[in-house]
Amino acid sequence: MKALCWHGKSDVRIDTVPDPKIKDARDAVVKITATAICGSDLHLLDGYMPTMEKGDILGHEPMGVVVEVGSAVKKLKKGDRVVVPFTIACGDCWFCSKTLFSLCDRSNPNAAMAAKVMGHSPSGLFGFSHLLGGFAGGQAEYLRVPFADVGPIKIESNLPDEKVLFLSDIFPTGYMAAENAGIEPGDTVAVWGCGPVGQFAIQSAWMMKAGRVVAIDRVPERLALAREKGKAEVINFDKEHVYERLQEMTSGIGPDRCIDAVGCEAHGGGALDAVVDKAKAAVMLTTDRAHVLRQAIYCCRKGGTISVPGAYVGFPDKLPMGAFMNKGLTMKTGQTHMQRYLKPLLQKIEGGEIDPSFVITHHARLADAPAMYKKFRDKQDGCVKVVLHP
Repeated sequence: MKALCWHGKSDVRIDTVPDPKIKDARDAVVKITATAICGSDLHLLDGYMPTMEKGDILGHEPMGVVVEVGSAVKKLKKGDRVVVPFTIACGDCWFCSKTLFSLCDRSNPNAAMAAKVMGHSPSGLFGFSHLLGGFAGGQAEYLRVPFADVGPIKIESNLPDEKVLFLSDIFPTGYMAAENAGIEPGDTVAVWGCGPVGQFAIQSAWMMKAGRVVAIDRVPERLALAREKGKAEVINFDKEHVYERLQEMTSGIGPDRCIDAVGCEAHGGGALDAVVDKAKAAVMLTTDRAHVLRQAIYCCRKGGTISVPGAYVGFPDKLPMGAFMNKGLTMKTGQTHMQRYLKPLLQKIEGGEIDPSFVITHHARLADAPAMYKKFRDKQDGCVKVVLHP
């Protein structure tokens, strides 16, 4: 089959690789009909995620049709149309029983490696390094899906792929980000990053009865999407000082809830800490550029909450823990507990409460994926979200 494979920093290629096969009785094989490029894929493209190996298949936002199932799979059959969530969970361990699916104790075969870095291992993830399992990703013609009775959700309506595809990651991720922020009716919510996850965090904040949503970015197309589709007030950080503008907007109090939907490759509009981050990252003296997280800590009101769906990979420095502690802030983070959200968010789509396809700006063939990665990374041609069709 054809698949998009990682070969090094800024080097992804379409390769011919062996078709996936059933390896365990709980596996399924899915023929991919649509798959997307995620902002966190860019951390792999840019060389920030350790333990990548040449030939690794990328992608963690796929859907398609089941073509084969293992003997122990009871909930899926050949011909079922499914969305595959990016987190891999066994469904049986202590963490899965608590619906903490992205912390599954059994799905990462390289758990010992992850524990050396993190203290304990999270779940396995599709297409996201050997530290997190070494699982082949979904930017391919076919995908092997472990624990197939636990992860994929069947799509039994005639909704097009584009309306349900983002159940694989970014819609639940934005929703859990808003949920983790602890939004109360009437709250002011500030969202850093107007990429796809940020857009869904904005939409989800309104679902949770926010009184006001402020979106922060510098890319005109993303800010326009946040304003027009997200009904958010916007701040262009290249043109306005974010802290001062938020102080002005909130009468000196600060936002109640702050969401960092950027993660480890933040830009800082010339801010000194961001310039230092960029220089240190260029010579591999730091793993993460944490300007947004620092800024959220400074901007959030006393006693407020910071939610971090943005992906971090290692050891960001210069975090203002004094401000964090003395302001009495709360922070919640984590890879998304996908299986917790699939059914309720599918119901929101089927009920017409949201059409997630609003973020799509580009469709392309799988063969065009290397060029689309660069277009997405460099924010060319108004690119906000790419959907690939194998």
